[in-house]
Amino acid sequence: MTERELAAFVARFEARQVAKAEWTHQAHLLVGLWYLSRHPHDEALAIVRRRIREHNDAVGTPNSDTEGYHETITRLYLLGIEAFVRAREGVPFEALIDALLASPMAEREWPLRSYSRERLFSVEARRGWVGPDLG
Repeated sequence: MTERELAAFVARFEARQVAKAEWTHQAHLLVGLWYLSRHPHDEALAIVRRRIREHNDAVGTPNSDTEGYHETITRLYLLGIEAFVRAREGVPFEALIDALLASPMAEREWPLRSYSRERLFSVEARRGWVGPDLG
């Protein structure tokens, strides 16, 4: 994916025009990379948090205790993406896109390296930040 293609995807995401089927794990990662590359961490988190909830509303996914927006997963991935980018300072943006999509974070099970399923998918973790419980 090129930077221009990602910019177009993010514009559609912001306009709530991304179909539910397009909102994949890969899309989550790329949106996180986009906002973190343009905003400080806390601002990027606030934007991503709001935009994911808006997207879910637009496609009919409830933001509830069992589905939709998940705070711990969102924060964990943003922290991971931020560390990933920091370790590759000076790498062109499009190379970061490719590298991120080839990284361990691109595996949906990546959070389970640090979290038990029970903790990660708890209501508490969905509503707010919960730290890892695995070594």
